[in-house]
Amino acid sequence: MNPFARHIAACNNIPSPAGYLPFRIGEEQVGWLEPDAARALTFLPKSVHFGPEGVSLAAGVRGTARRTAAMAEIARTLAKAGFGRIRGEEFDVRAHPAGPVLATVDRGVLPAMGIISQGVHVNGLVRRPDGLHLWVGWRAKDKAVAPGQMDNVVAGGIPAGLTPERCLAKEAEEEASLPADLALKARPVGRVSYIMRTEEGMRRDLLHLYDLEMPEGLEPRPNDDEVERFELWPIGRVLEAVRDTESVKFNVNLVLIDLFLREGLLEDPDGSLRAGLDQLV
Repeated sequence: MNPFARHIAACNNIPSPAGYLPFRIGEEQVGWLEPDAARALTFLPKSVHFGPEGVSLAAGVRGTARRTAAMAEIARTLAKAGFGRIRGEEFDVRAHPAGPVLATVDRGVLPAMGIISQGVHVNGLVRRPDGLHLWVGWRAKDKAVAPGQMDNVVAGGIPAGLTPERCLAKEAEEEASLPADLALKARPVGRVSYIMRTEEGMRRDLLHLYDLEMPEGLEPRPNDDEVERFELWPIGRVLEAVRDTESVKFNVNLVLIDLFLREGLLEDPDGSLRAGLDQLV
């Protein structure tokens, strides 16, 4: 297998949703439940309905506020049964990435429910006479996901009610001590998405991508406990890390493959790499 394609395959390891139960809010399908997770919800008759087409919020649960309250009850029930955990951060629930917000739910049960999660990832670029360089971050070793692995200079999930741009500015200051006025100069360059089976459930993640041209001499600094350090690497070294190692966070590999393609550093004659980078089309 192409050494770059292996990362795309690893993030898209569910050939089909066979074996999962659809989860709906009204007429809209918003997620997928594993059968064991669905069984954990059988004792919530006022909130959850089981039918031949899967699982849904009960018909009488209408309006965003009531749906959100029901989703909170579902989240607590799933977490108590060992499916996800309560993280205290609400994310929007949509049937499609650009669709209307139908409710919100705790971030910690999004994979358990197979609900789309959206985030932002920023490539911190420094263009020097000897070529392109990239700021990379090293995740803290006590992180629950991908501890000690390479990450983008700024990355984070988009909480309920925030646009990608507002989330970008927030994460830039919180993670890398970058001022908001600089972060907002980041240029939107596309997206990547994937559908991935993990121990938590089905991750259906959409990442909004940005390139940020960073001035020479400006160094990002860790401002919370999520990032251990930042380093400025020549782009060739970053490419080798993605191609030859497993040191890069799983979804950051996809973000970097997108960057390599856009910068003309990686050939894709049959278009298979580009096609594999967006599964939530």
